[in-house]
Amino acid sequence: MFVSYKWLQDYVDLSGITPAELAEKITRSGIEVEGVEVLNEGIRGVVVGHVLEREQHPNADKLNKCLVDIGGDEPVQIICGAANVDKGQKVAVATVGAVLPGNFKIKKAKLRGEESNGMICSLQELGIESKLVAKEYSEGIYVFNQDAEVGTDAIELLHRDDQVLELGLTPNRSDCLSMLGVAYEVAAILGKEVKLPETDHAEAVEKASDYIRVDVEATEDNPLYIAKVIKNVQIKPSPLWLQGRLMAAGIRPHNNVVDITNYILLEYGQPLHAFDYDRLGSKQILVRRAKDGEVIQTLDEAKRELTSDHLLITNGEVPVALAGVMGGLDSEVQADTKTVLLESAYFKGATVRKSSKDHGLRSEASARFEKGVDPNRVSAAAERAAHLLEKYANGEVLAGSVEANTLKVEPAVVSVTLEKINRVLGTTLEMPEVEDIFARLQFEMSVDGDSVIVTVPTRRGDITIEEDLIEEVARIFGYDNLGSTLPIGSSTPGHLTAYQNKRRTVRRYLEGAGLYQAITYSLTSGSKAAQYALETREPIRLAMPMSEDHSTLRLSIVPQLLSVLKHNAARQNDHLAVYEIGDVFLSNGMEDLPDEREHLAGAVTGLWLSHPWQGEKKPVDFFVVKGILEGLFARLGLEDSIEYRQAVRDGLHPGRTAEILLNGAEIGFIGQTHPTVEKEYDLKDTYVFELSLKAILEAEIAPLHYQAIPRYPSITRDIALVVNKETAAGELEGIIKDAGGVLLKEVHVFDLYEGDRMEEGKKSIAFSLKYFDPERTLTDEDVVKAHDKVLNAVKEKAGAVLRG
Repeated sequence: MFVSYKWLQDYVDLSGITPAELAEKITRSGIEVEGVEVLNEGIRGVVVGHVLEREQHPNADKLNKCLVDIGGDEPVQIICGAANVDKGQKVAVATVGAVLPGNFKIKKAKLRGEESNGMICSLQELGIESKLVAKEYSEGIYVFNQDAEVGTDAIELLHRDDQVLELGLTPNRSDCLSMLGVAYEVAAILGKEVKLPETDHAEAVEKASDYIRVDVEATEDNPLYIAKVIKNVQIKPSPLWLQGRLMAAGIRPHNNVVDITNYILLEYGQPLHAFDYDRLGSKQILVRRAKDGEVIQTLDEAKRELTSDHLLITNGEVPVALAGVMGGLDSEVQADTKTVLLESAYFKGATVRKSSKDHGLRSEASARFEKGVDPNRVSAAAERAAHLLEKYANGEVLAGSVEANTLKVEPAVVSVTLEKINRVLGTTLEMPEVEDIFARLQFEMSVDGDSVIVTVPTRRGDITIEEDLIEEVARIFGYDNLGSTLPIGSSTPGHLTAYQNKRRTVRRYLEGAGLYQAITYSLTSGSKAAQYALETREPIRLAMPMSEDHSTLRLSIVPQLLSVLKHNAARQNDHLAVYEIGDVFLSNGMEDLPDEREHLAGAVTGLWLSHPWQGEKKPVDFFVVKGILEGLFARLGLEDSIEYRQAVRDGLHPGRTAEILLNGAEIGFIGQTHPTVEKEYDLKDTYVFELSLKAILEAEIAPLHYQAIPRYPSITRDIALVVNKETAAGELEGIIKDAGGVLLKEVHVFDLYEGDRMEEGKKSIAFSLKYFDPERTLTDEDVVKAHDKVLNAVKEKAGAVLRG
């Protein structure tokens, strides 16, 4: 809601308080003022000028040479390019030395050889948005009425010497979608009275009921409809003050009749509609639901097909307006309109919302009906409009109004005790102070012992329970005046659970290792949902997906990470490592909710290491990614419980893929994406992994145990074992560890040979074994005894022989 400071002064005395100070007070009372716009900020030196002469520029077809009286000693010559400039006009002139919006300074100039001493301005050049300028002046300069005084301040005449407060209203405060609603709020804050606008007007001898009859079939949707008839109106531009107020509120002026209905919408928060009575086509207004397939052509010249969900205003036969949303084109007020039928009605918000949503017509009127208008202002708004139409359109208001009224509105009565007010707010207010607050809000109230009984005015439909009254007391008393207290009682300090702590450790480790965190959608396409899944179940499809690309809940995170790599690769970011911690969703059938499992996934492509100065480059390979995971498992204390086993999985390279086991149970995989997948995503060699994070973080680990640094030397033995090509190094390593006993402390592979000197179908794997005893120095005899056990074990269990 845009609130003009000058307009607000019509209803509340704001003397002694600036717009900025008022904005601060309103914000502190609970309604946020998002900003204060100074309409004439930075503008100076713009006056009303009188064009005395206009002739064609001798050296330019599209320029005019004008002699303009600006109230000085002598008229000045101004070169103007506007097509509508002419002799005798009163115009806005930026004089030499003037400043326009954007710090645009006006200087003496020569245009095509002719001197120009200023600029004749359009409204856009004076800082008014194009969408707010009346159509007749949307191109070219603005022309004042002939009674404008030469040399006076044009900005003041246009009512741009104003400041506008932008209120950020929550849906419950629809009362402040009007200037009167804001006036009541400001008056309560400042302790002032509200001055209501004039509604008195003369009435003709003829009666409105002789011209129109109102029937309402859909009484639930439209319990109150008021029609007034105004004859002999003169369609012309609105007075400048009215146009200025509309533009300050973000509404474009049209003509005096339409502008007055818009003005009342802003003033009272009550939407009105003006019909051309002579174009209505009958003497009846019938409000009913539309018939399925019925069509109306609205003011925006669009033909709209209706359903029985939509409420219509008709002339008894054909639609003339979509109730609460937009009028029909055929009954529009036009330049030759003489008689106006004025509608003021109370429409059900849900019905208006349905029409507005179905037809994509969101208007100032529909927004107010949707949030709720004051039923007790419907009649007052019509009388105020009649007053203005009489005054500014020379209309004759016919006697009385024609109503269809089944509306029963009783103001809410809410009570609260003084004890509860003070207990909730932590205050020590006395009853007179509470009475004063409700009096400032202009709420009727009575006191019964310790209870306050409030009759809430219908304009405040948001107040229905005692907590609402307590909030009103707090707002007006002042949130800043509420005391600060500490809670009483014992409390438990918050902390991370063990699971959360470990999850944070995982994130820190991976980011320290050089991976970036990604956050992707849990929704994917049906074709990608089950790819790379650790556990395969029927994918879960949404009942109403936004699109096919986001129609199914994922079973794996890897496909989304591959899309992340593809997105970056398309933007020449070829070297990337990403990870994500997120949920996958496993179906439990149609009747039960799915299981949500937290997974950890990663994807790495391009160069892992690049030092151009040293000429060193290391592309990502299987062992780089495996090393990252091994470091993670070591950080979590799981290194002794993890095992890697060669595997074949869809979408992964058959020779560079491994399953990851924790205490013998599969928890994930690691591998290179299949070449066909890399081609599909347009990626270089890419390595991925996915793990059940829940299994990792909930695994039991032994307490951390420190060992003293060995005081005695270790002994190393290297062995090269010839085995079948199918035998995995991990299998041999496990046999060696089991057979080595307590003296064997470390085992690692350091060589693989499959050259010409090796027997067909065989390979040689070399291991380095380290033996030591923390209590003594080992002898050769101790090591040989343990080492022989290792050699015998690998021979018996894996058929391995020492390489000669």
